[in-house]
Amino acid sequence: MTARKPPLGPSTLSVHGGEPPVRAGRSITEPLVLASTYPFADTAELHAFMQGELDRPEEYGRYGNPTVAAVEARLAALEAGGADPAVAAVLMSSGMAAITSTLLAMLRAGQHVIFTADVYRKTRVFARTYLSKFGVEFDFVEPNLGAIEAAVREQTKIIFTEAPTNPYLRVVDLEGVVELARRARIKTIIDATFATPINMRPLALGVDAVIHSTTKYLGGHNDLLGGVVIGKAGLIAAIREQLGTLGGICDPHNAYLLGRGLKTLALRVERHNHSALAIARMLEAHPKVAQVWYPMLESHQDHASARQYLGGGGGVVSFELSGGLAAGSRLVDAVTIPKIAPSLGGVESLIEQPALMSFYDQGPEGRAALGIREGLIRMSVGIEDLDDLRADLLNALDAC
Repeated sequence: MTARKPPLGPSTLSVHGGEPPVRAGRSITEPLVLASTYPFADTAELHAFMQGELDRPEEYGRYGNPTVAAVEARLAALEAGGADPAVAAVLMSSGMAAITSTLLAMLRAGQHVIFTADVYRKTRVFARTYLSKFGVEFDFVEPNLGAIEAAVREQTKIIFTEAPTNPYLRVVDLEGVVELARRARIKTIIDATFATPINMRPLALGVDAVIHSTTKYLGGHNDLLGGVVIGKAGLIAAIREQLGTLGGICDPHNAYLLGRGLKTLALRVERHNHSALAIARMLEAHPKVAQVWYPMLESHQDHASARQYLGGGGGVVSFELSGGLAAGSRLVDAVTIPKIAPSLGGVESLIEQPALMSFYDQGPEGRAALGIREGLIRMSVGIEDLDDLRADLLNALDAC
């Protein structure tokens, strides 16, 4: 009788998840395959391939690539907590490609989607601009179980949520959402970009599909764009089939960079968690800071859910100075380590004022309607030395 192997930890899966016993050329790293076309030896091999009897790369790059497939296998293993043939992943060209392709593959006219209100801004734009054109109805509701349950209709096909959310880091009751969805035969999708598979594994809670912008923590070095959808193999196969038509495939070189970045994911996220929590506590105690949003702070409205579902709070800290927008701008200009830039999840610390960047086009009234405070600052805490980041922020606060 073969002894059962113990489950692998997150760092081991980040490095080795889904890999074959021996790679092509006996390479220790995944080879980068840049081919767009894969020829057949003869018509017999072609026939076997078309019948599904041959395990080899697809015949054309839009339908598959060996480098991309290898990284997909690792991501599926990482999200599932180990090798599981029932779980698969499909990489795409960006996080938004993953969101839009998944929704287009799963929905048809006359169906209904429930979005929690503070899902990613472009997800909301896609719903309002495109889903409505295709005859799909939708509601945006507060990220709490009561509001979601009240929005369920007979036509509801999907509940789409995000945790933690951007920028206020809300964490919905995921088990409650899954139970509600199962009773009503509704599929659940979560954008878990801010959590990563290190801090949360929604599939283990019963969520049907997990989406990540691999641009962020999974790549981790601000040098690639990508997105991934992970879930049961049958669902992912249906999404992958639609991707061949929609065309938002992952570039092999991006997949190669992603695979390299994944190897340090667990180490990086541990550092992000530790530093961001320390900075959040420091800011919360500072007299010039009006409010801090970080899910592992006891003051956060979803702290109980965060403690239940998250292994760590991630690297994003949102806060507001007592002086509003002008004071926030003085702080952002005074820090020397974080760069003023959008995005998050990289080794470099980044800082921004959502009112001046992500939501500038909405104007003050539009931002107020969306709940975006004028003085809000969002900091993506990198992996720099914590003492340096704290000193930099304290100096900047003194300058305000």
